[in-house]
Amino acid sequence: MPKRPVSLTHWGAFEAEVKDGVLLRTRPWANSGADARMIGAIPELVYSDTRVRQPHVRESWLTHRHRAGGSGRGVEPMVPVSWDTALDLVAAEIARVRDTYCHTALFAGSYGWSSAGRFHHARSQIRRFYGAVGGFTDQTGNYSWGAAQIILQHVLGSAEAVSGAATSWESICENTNTFVAFGGLNPKNWHVTSGGAGHHHMPDHVRRAARNGTRFVVVSPSSDDIPDGSEADWIATRPGADTAIILALTQAMVARGRADLGFLGRYCTGADRLLDYLDGRNDGQPKTLEWAAALADVPLKQLQALADRIAQGRVMLTATWSLQRAQHGEMTYWSLIALACVLGQIGLPGGGFGFGYGSLNAVGHGATKGLVPQLPGLGNANGTAIPVARLADMLEHPNTQIPFNGEMVQLPEAKLIHWAGGNPFHHAQDLFRLERLWQRPETIIVNEQFWTATARRADIVLPATTSVERNDIGGTSRDPHVFFMPQLIAPVGQARSDFAIFTGLAQRLGHDYAYTQGLDEDAWLQTMWAQSCDAAERLGIDAPDFDTLRAMNVWSVPRPDHPEILLAQYRNAPSRHPLNTPSGKIELYCERIASYGLPDVPPHPAWSARGEWPGDAAAGTYALLTPQPLEYLHSQLAQTGLARPAEVVMNADDASAAGLQDGDQVQVSSPRGGCKAVVRLTQGCRGGVVCMATGPWFQGGAGMDAAGNPNALTSDMPTSTLSQGSAAQSCLVTIAKL
Repeated sequence: MPKRPVSLTHWGAFEAEVKDGVLLRTRPWANSGADARMIGAIPELVYSDTRVRQPHVRESWLTHRHRAGGSGRGVEPMVPVSWDTALDLVAAEIARVRDTYCHTALFAGSYGWSSAGRFHHARSQIRRFYGAVGGFTDQTGNYSWGAAQIILQHVLGSAEAVSGAATSWESICENTNTFVAFGGLNPKNWHVTSGGAGHHHMPDHVRRAARNGTRFVVVSPSSDDIPDGSEADWIATRPGADTAIILALTQAMVARGRADLGFLGRYCTGADRLLDYLDGRNDGQPKTLEWAAALADVPLKQLQALADRIAQGRVMLTATWSLQRAQHGEMTYWSLIALACVLGQIGLPGGGFGFGYGSLNAVGHGATKGLVPQLPGLGNANGTAIPVARLADMLEHPNTQIPFNGEMVQLPEAKLIHWAGGNPFHHAQDLFRLERLWQRPETIIVNEQFWTATARRADIVLPATTSVERNDIGGTSRDPHVFFMPQLIAPVGQARSDFAIFTGLAQRLGHDYAYTQGLDEDAWLQTMWAQSCDAAERLGIDAPDFDTLRAMNVWSVPRPDHPEILLAQYRNAPSRHPLNTPSGKIELYCERIASYGLPDVPPHPAWSARGEWPGDAAAGTYALLTPQPLEYLHSQLAQTGLARPAEVVMNADDASAAGLQDGDQVQVSSPRGGCKAVVRLTQGCRGGVVCMATGPWFQGGAGMDAAGNPNALTSDMPTSTLSQGSAAQSCLVTIAKL
């Protein structure tokens, strides 16, 4: 192991100081730009009192097995047992459920953020294990951009524009005159990237672009979404009105003769039907700037000035992931693409559209893709999959069907839940509902590093290692580095890797070879890296062999020869590089969506009011936004010294009208439940809006969460019947002083 080894977390690369087998200190890798406080908290995290140090079984389940019922979950004591006992119990229960019911009664849950390493990637491991067993109920999509993933497949033919492809900042800095950020460019989001990163230079890109003359416009309810150095104009819109603003800007470009009709004709289909809608020929309401200003509750002159700005020069349009995490969230993304089509700059340097520049680090960083290894899966022969955000619906309405992406999906009856990686009692919505329904499965098993809210509500808890307690290879296609992540310390307590846990279970179930292929950790890493080397060779890149990578610790991947420009190939040669849509073009009217006949999803970009629409809110009711925390990753690091009391950030004038002062203890409530928080006042949040960061570990109890997790308040309704994504950003709350 190197004298001062480098390893990786989702919040950045770090140098480790280890002495006598103890992780003493961690600091950001030199010149990486990672957040020093988040990196410095790693030793405290690893040795936290909240670590699960040996296997545990819920008291009544240990006595009565699956007949114990679920009412004692989160209430009864957890009894420590040996690894052999725990693995025997789990293997026997998997076999019982599979043989008594069917493979779909086995639900394998995960959410993929447990490790930046690609081999010890919990979601990959649990899927591979249950694939070896013969099948299971899986989850499809994600909470981050579930609605976008579906709508982009219909409009662009793939979800790459949100999952990995983006015009590079190099191109933006050199070519973009106006950069319009719907949802903003919040710097705190640049601390994290799935898979980690060696570079955290997004603030540098923004400052460089501004120095080069790029004018930034941020459309968001919060000025926190404006990065330093951008000198951005701020349009403090009402939440949920972004789609209306974008459609009105599109109509304004058409009315001014700014629409690029040549682009619409060559690269798009359905533009005529969209233009009819914008003109009001469908519903009698022209989508004018006046119409949008009223819905957004912003001065008309601000939208007129923005229309003037985008009517000239090179324009880059972007939207954060958060904007599609709302009822009708698909329409914000579809509308943004439509506006970019009307401007006609898609595929040009510094122009067009992109998603996620304000959502995580390294979007548009310009790295060579395809060289970070992945653990191969085994398929799901006898299983099924449900939309990831429909977990509670599955528990409440088993053996029923829901529409999803044009088909009907059967919700199975999950008798056994096995969760590895992730904390559904953090990232799901309407947590009190989930807590009630969590009692229904016969058995719940959790592989977990910490006593999270989910682990405390399990029947069997198997202690898992953290990434510093095993070897791995990490990285992301958005960043130009691959890291060999050396094991820094021995496992804490009796913790085992997910791979070791599933290997023990596979041996007991007779599926050992199917799961492991006869390979141990080191052999798997070599096999996976060989696949990366093959990919590098096809790209003409000389990649180090496995032993050299281990010795190097970090490999700097050669950058692409040219800056990435989203859809440049399609623009340059649409006949040779058609999109994977029925028309081969960008679909501004989608016949396929029209054929689904979904009442809540028009076949073209359109605006619809949400069920909990701020424009109709009663006095004393606020639109709740739930951004990522400042120094956490979801709920990770919330058990360290970085923790702070849950805060509800609100406009100072709103607070004064409600008789509230900075520091007051309050109860924030919605129709789903309540949670406690501390008031923090600001002039940087528009009136009628409050913000509560996610992160606190849900405590629950009689409809009141003492920890202050805002997902105790948010609705579990879907974005639409098309995507069934998370709509957490559609939530109205009241606030009362305690």
